[in-house]
Amino acid sequence: MRQPQKSSKPRLLQAMIDALRLPDLRSKLLFTLAMLVIFRFVAHVPIPGVDREELARLFADNALLGMLDLFSGGTLKFLSIAAMGVYPYITASIIMQLLIPVIPRLQALQKEGELGRKKLNQYTHWLMVPMALLQGYGQLMLFQAEGVFLEGVKIGLSGDALLPTAAILLSMVAGTVFLVWLGERITERGIGNGISIIIFGGIVASLPANIGSAYIQEGIWAVLQLALLLIAIAFFIVFVSEAIRRIPVQYSRSMFRGGRMYRQAGGTHIPMRVNSAGMIPLIFAYAILMFPSVIAGYVGASGVADFLGVDGYIYWIFLFLLVVGFTFFYTMVLFQQQNLAETLQRQGGFVPGIRPGRPTADYLNRVVTRITWGGAFFLAIVAVAPLISRVLVGGAAATTLMLISSAGLLIVVGVVLDTMRQIEAQLLMRQYEGFIK
Repeated sequence: MRQPQKSSKPRLLQAMIDALRLPDLRSKLLFTLAMLVIFRFVAHVPIPGVDREELARLFADNALLGMLDLFSGGTLKFLSIAAMGVYPYITASIIMQLLIPVIPRLQALQKEGELGRKKLNQYTHWLMVPMALLQGYGQLMLFQAEGVFLEGVKIGLSGDALLPTAAILLSMVAGTVFLVWLGERITERGIGNGISIIIFGGIVASLPANIGSAYIQEGIWAVLQLALLLIAIAFFIVFVSEAIRRIPVQYSRSMFRGGRMYRQAGGTHIPMRVNSAGMIPLIFAYAILMFPSVIAGYVGASGVADFLGVDGYIYWIFLFLLVVGFTFFYTMVLFQQQNLAETLQRQGGFVPGIRPGRPTADYLNRVVTRITWGGAFFLAIVAVAPLISRVLVGGAAATTLMLISSAGLLIVVGVVLDTMRQIEAQLLMRQYEGFIK
């Protein structure tokens, strides 16, 4: 196999050049980019009967809608056919994750390997459709209460409003299904996790407008302060995301030499990440906190949205606790799926000083629990970074920008790191030099 030539170019630049030289890797990158372009086109296809000026004013005054727009991939502020983004799919995934431990049939499917995972994914897709219908109707009712629709356009399930409402709802559900389909095609034929990349594309596309809005309302000094805070948070995210605890493991194997059997031992380690849950707990926590506001759209209970609004401390307390709780929950789900203790015992490996089997499982559980505290508080601090920015910087526009950017930054950094790792693996398989040391 051809060895890569040494180059004086920077490591990252040279790695990207090497990646573009490989036909299959280049096609994956171009395919991912093409899917993102299609997503941005769909994000600008509007539903009929919307007052654009009133919609822009509503988003300028409501930070919570800005966060909903984050999970929609930047489509909600246009009230397009993809206004719900992939949020119904995320909600369905949360429900499935909660149901698996309590329903034996789902537990059995989870243990069936690839075939079982495909079946669970199919159930998630089925559940996504009614969730999209419920969320879509709640959003439409909420926007109607805010006067976003033009005069004469009514939303409801009776009378003359039934047919227009059904048409708008079906188009919005179709938009969500299409975005999830795009995400899965990216996962299958592109680079990175497709659903995360869809959200990533919306965040990056909306970032310049958010910075410009904060500059106009707060001035350059506030934007510079926020930029420094975001850089510090980005460094913190990368530092914690790459932090691992190495668990030493010894392997022994038997081999024949000269007609006699010898035992040969070798050592390695299991890398256990401090934040093995990634950005998923933050997405789950935001999804849960948004749910009451969606339900309030059905009954017109604006007080619910005010009570859980970002201007009060109740919202941030609940967000902090939910992020910590979901971090432990998701980490333990992932850890149980890996079943490391059984895998080690089957391969003849053991942790020095720990008996194989159940003692090893208990030891690994204790280690995971201890290091997860660090990852949980890390994610929770990132989640409440807008509250910190309110104290340090102040200003409604600055806080709104930080609300979108802090959560968005974790998603962006997580997606970038995951994509870099996948490109790195592709390059190393071909003996190219990557860009992650």
